[in-house]
Amino acid sequence: MTCQHGLMSDNDRVKISVSEGIADVRMTRADKRNALDGPMFSALARAGEELKSRRDIRAVVLSGEGSSFCAGLDFSSMQQMAGGGGPSNDEGNPGQMEKGRITHLGQQVAWVWQEIPVPVIAAVHGHALGGGIQIALGADIRIVHPDTQMSVREVHWGLVPDMTGTLVLSGLVRPDVAKELVFTARVFSGREAFDLGLATRLSDDPLADAMAMAQEIAGRSPDAVRGAKVLLNGLYNSGAAEQFAEERRVIGSLIGRTNQVEAVMSNFEKRTAVFVDPV
Repeated sequence: MTCQHGLMSDNDRVKISVSEGIADVRMTRADKRNALDGPMFSALARAGEELKSRRDIRAVVLSGEGSSFCAGLDFSSMQQMAGGGGPSNDEGNPGQMEKGRITHLGQQVAWVWQEIPVPVIAAVHGHALGGGIQIALGADIRIVHPDTQMSVREVHWGLVPDMTGTLVLSGLVRPDVAKELVFTARVFSGREAFDLGLATRLSDDPLADAMAMAQEIAGRSPDAVRGAKVLLNGLYNSGAAEQFAEERRVIGSLIGRTNQVEAVMSNFEKRTAVFVDPV
């Protein structure tokens, strides 16, 4: 029996369709390489919340339409930082906290995939930069095209990973590797991601292979699969609340400060940055 269900967010940023127990979740801002703006933050969080409560879901595949998985924070948000401004108070503000959560909205769009009780597989291609790679790392499994351009990009903009990336990255690679990727903010390929342990599997067609894996998982006992995710997450996600609070504290101390604004401005103006020593 095939169950079909579709949902399009109010802002047309995320589409969900369900068939045979597999939820196909796609970011649909293809013209912007699925960059994260306020409506995208809100739509991703809402999509995750819907799936958390559905008993007919046995696996989730998360992908981005168009040329990229997710290219990170929207350019307009970077321009706002160039002017020294922090996040707005509008709906979709990534710094917005909700009562009872251990995350703000920006963290939740990556963390919600861990809260969904069934396995989440990210099909990654094109670009997964900054917030984009953190969303991919929030999935349980990542199937990545070898030529994908990936980066823990935040330091490039005078920031730190604050979308749960410090916790999940440290659980996947050695401490020195995590530090090197964060400190340099360099771009690396899907091939290197696999060698480092960030990609579960390489594929020339990540979406097709993610769907095939989801079908395999959907054929297993849903009770056993859900139970296994609870047990494994209990091991891997210890200390999450405390680490996420630290992410929020540190990035809050950086946004709009002299060196952070200079990091953004120097990139926009294509010049060497001139930083001041910390006080």
